[in-house]
Amino acid sequence: MLTIKQITENTEAVLRGLEKKHFKNAKETIDQVIALNDKRRSTQNELDKNLAEVNSLSRTIGQLMKEGKKEEAETARARVAELKEGNKELDAAMTQAATDMQNVLYTIPNIPYDSVPEGVGAEDNVVEKMGGMETELPKDALPHWELAKKYDLIDFDLGVKITGAGFPVYKGKGAQLQRALINFFLDEARKSGYTEIMPPTVVNAASGYGTGQLPDKEGQMYHCEVDDLYLIPTAEVPVTNIYRDVILEEKQLPIMNCAYTQCFRREAGSYGKDVRGLNRLHEFSKVDLVRIDKP
Repeated sequence: MLTIKQITENTEAVLRGLEKKHFKNAKETIDQVIALNDKRRSTQNELDKNLAEVNSLSRTIGQLMKEGKKEEAETARARVAELKEGNKELDAAMTQAATDMQNVLYTIPNIPYDSVPEGVGAEDNVVEKMGGMETELPKDALPHWELAKKYDLIDFDLGVKITGAGFPVYKGKGAQLQRALINFFLDEARKSGYTEIMPPTVVNAASGYGTGQLPDKEGQMYHCEVDDLYLIPTAEVPVTNIYRDVILEEKQLPIMNCAYTQCFRREAGSYGKDVRGLNRLHEFSKVDLVRIDKP
């Protein structure tokens, strides 16, 4: 999430980045954030002044009473009561402005690097680097969902029977291969210095906000409404949230974690040829790497 400091100090750069991402009403949204921040700050300043006056008058009242200046002391008490009543309204206004600003900030995406090209689809992507060998399939090559059925590795129909579409059942060598791949990638990550984590596969709303799944991606997550918990779409969510609200010293970096979890995504609105077989599953296995380091 963009910080208010980033927005106020680099407003034009933020606007250019948002426009590159085709974020609707970018200028209006940023203006709204700045206006709410100004309101929050001005209200905070007024509240601080009032609190300072209350403290000063409170110290004065005792001295006035000692000196027998009862009328002046009562005037001071009345002023203190007036200020305290006004402070309640100021505090409520400041809290509301801060809440409104935070809610708007949640809707603003991060901005891309300057080198990222502008585009509207996959055809606008620029290939920066390629490695390894490019596989050339024969003309009679079968798609993976047909190979899985031919060799009885994955049963998509059985998954539909048990749960629904997007929940495949891995069988025999298919299940063994899945488990072997998970272990292989975890082992390779550990060899590279990553510490393995086994996190929960459900998180609270604070964790969802911490990694940006909430509020705008809420419709893509499975929600356990009774307990207000969410099934994770990736292990990055619980692993990254290990460090939520934690201030790390530079000497602690890099922090390198790897994790395997089952992942759950509703993939609402997905359909067509791009979702056949293992594409766009609602439940799948994934090994994630999370590295916190200097830029």
